[in-house]
Amino acid sequence: MILAVTPNPALDVTYEIPRVRWHAASNRIRAVTRRAGGKGINVARVLHELGEDVAIAGLLGGLPGAAAREDMARSGLRDETVSIAGETRLTVFVVESSGEVTGLSEPGPQISRLEWKAMQDRCASLLTRASVMTLSGSLPPGAPADGLRRLIELAHDAGVPAILDSRDAALRHGVAGAPAVVKVNEEELEGYAGGAPLRDAASRMRARGVGAVVVSRGVSGLVALTEEGNFAARPPRRLQGNPTGAGDAATAALAAGLKRGSRWPEMLAEAVALSAATVLHPLAGSFHADAYRQLRGHIAVEQPEDL
Repeated sequence: MILAVTPNPALDVTYEIPRVRWHAASNRIRAVTRRAGGKGINVARVLHELGEDVAIAGLLGGLPGAAAREDMARSGLRDETVSIAGETRLTVFVVESSGEVTGLSEPGPQISRLEWKAMQDRCASLLTRASVMTLSGSLPPGAPADGLRRLIELAHDAGVPAILDSRDAALRHGVAGAPAVVKVNEEELEGYAGGAPLRDAASRMRARGVGAVVVSRGVSGLVALTEEGNFAARPPRRLQGNPTGAGDAATAALAAGLKRGSRWPEMLAEAVALSAATVLHPLAGSFHADAYRQLRGHIAVEQPEDL
């Protein structure tokens, strides 16, 4: 089982609209979708569609939290979240016909020390049956600053490799827990290392005990600095669509690869194909299955001398 931890989940609301007229009194929406979201739930949704056994741990509350739970049940996702007094945040994505996407994210509910401990205890229990743990996204207000590090240490105690995908202070604290993999984009890595070159920044993480660092370069694909060497992979062509959730699909592919014991070139190719196929789906957390199968055979993995 793969444990997908999302400390600050959301109810995702996606509006499809021909074109946004900013500052206009009214914009007519063509279609609206509401479903459970947040980076960790996106990871779990992709893993579920791949046929993996996955459980979701996090914190949900209020009417948005209830709606998220109902959606997870309809989607066949295993819900191991903890109930809280506050209201789960909303994230709103406005998708225009041109492919432009605008996202609006609430910060999340204030949680108590006891609510965080309840989630931490739930994770500790689930880790006894897990083969990989992913930790994705931000921390809600009230969570301990080193909350992700504590969860990674629980995974260490259970002998479970952890994949961390976060940013800013949560990323810095999480790295101190020495996860098996850190998955970041270039902006997040720059924030961590104060603008140091990619190779130097990733080396700093690995010097702190991180097993491998995977960096998303957007349309240019992924690079990985690992114990097997450094690798780069990119999609065969530029794809137009909704990039929201593409990074989460990459995390899902890495988790499935760690569970199977795959080598890094194979894992990176899977991650690029799956994230590219996610761009072709209008909703975060889902991927275009036919495109994934077609792309998988056309991902070239290289070992560049310079990164």
